[in-house]
Amino acid sequence: MKILFVGDVVGSPGRKMINEYLPKLKKKYNPTVTIVNGENAAGGRGITQKIYKEFLQAGAQAVTLGNHAWDNREIFEFIDEASNMIRPANFPEGTPGEGATLVKINDIQIGIVNLQGRTFLPPLDCPFQKADECISALKKHTPYIFVDFHAEATSEKQAMGWYLDGRVTAVVGTHTHVQTADNRILSKGTAYITDVGMTGPYDGILGMEREAVMKKFLTNLPVRFEVTKGREQLSGVLVTVNRETGAASSIKRILINEDYPFFD
Repeated sequence: MKILFVGDVVGSPGRKMINEYLPKLKKKYNPTVTIVNGENAAGGRGITQKIYKEFLQAGAQAVTLGNHAWDNREIFEFIDEASNMIRPANFPEGTPGEGATLVKINDIQIGIVNLQGRTFLPPLDCPFQKADECISALKKHTPYIFVDFHAEATSEKQAMGWYLDGRVTAVVGTHTHVQTADNRILSKGTAYITDVGMTGPYDGILGMEREAVMKKFLTNLPVRFEVTKGREQLSGVLVTVNRETGAASSIKRILINEDYPFFD
């Protein structure tokens, strides 16, 4: 079986790439389940119900979020009914939505967990302890567990990968928007990558207008960031899974842009 995951979708350029290439990727790789991180999908900040439904219509079976989950207040109106969307599980008890879910595809159930790191991000409950809790619950139903760890620090992401090695199918990092080249299978069978990368503008700075970001660094004054226009990119990974054990056998990076065009 295969799991296709597409990294942080940023604004309308990212949504354009999802609509154009997600069906093509599904046709090429025939994944069992497809997951999209959508926390930046609405103008670079949060997600709306319309966009969530568009991702499902494009072929995603689940949508994960991150630290920008609440930036668009519309989310509070539909998150509790959005059974295929999960926000970081280590938000405090009583936070709307769920942090883990089971997706059933034919006779297969895949557990999906969303966690948020604490290094250089707002303090939340311990993601490692919450991972233990979520995995314990999901293991009662399936050996296939996919973790989207939305975190800033490379060290924290690597720590989570090794902490969960052998207990989950995959740990993939999101949030930093730059695809890393360290995709690998850890020693006990868990697929890992520090950051999947982003889906959206190719020529911005983390998807935002370059001039605004540079002004921020030059002046240290408040600057409003906007999603930039121009060329686009899509970043993702394809994880191949041993159907008998739930361990990963390979993890392939996917990158589509003008320099790395898509081939059927």
